[in-house]
Amino acid sequence: MILRVLALIGGLLGGASASQFPEFSQQYTQRLGGAVDALAEVVKDFDASATAAGLSRAEALAQMQGTPFLERRQADMTRTFQRYDQLRADLKVLTDAGPFMRAYYGARMTDGDVARAAMQAYQPALPLNFAGAVFALTGFFAGLIGVSILLRLLAWPFSRRSRPPRRA
Repeated sequence: MILRVLALIGGLLGGASASQFPEFSQQYTQRLGGAVDALAEVVKDFDASATAAGLSRAEALAQMQGTPFLERRQADMTRTFQRYDQLRADLKVLTDAGPFMRAYYGARMTDGDVARAAMQAYQPALPLNFAGAVFALTGFFAGLIGVSILLRLLAWPFSRRSRPPRRA
């Protein structure tokens, strides 16, 4: 009996947790848009400076050498361009996706800075829409099954090896 209650609690916790995904993914996507906008300004400013000097972006980066500061700045800008391209691609995919496809593309929600900002602004809510209900049910069953399996594995060493035959 206690194992069933614990499994039910696991299911309820799983359902409550999973039901929050649609709202968190929306918050993440909004924060991602802000990060892309901020990086776009940096990229635009660098490209404008390069163009004013008659250089392409690659040529301008190549000229950033000779001192430790310039080499460090070159590495920083290279990382900024790569992050901008990655976040912009992630934003395109996540913006065009609904809540179920955002779960499928969950690997696109891996930028630590954006995720931290989304978690700081995130407020748990009771999802009263179809997507929230589906995620809640999925989480409930995953939690129920997961805790049931875990409890059975933990109880297995203590169960009897052979049971006496039942009398009719």
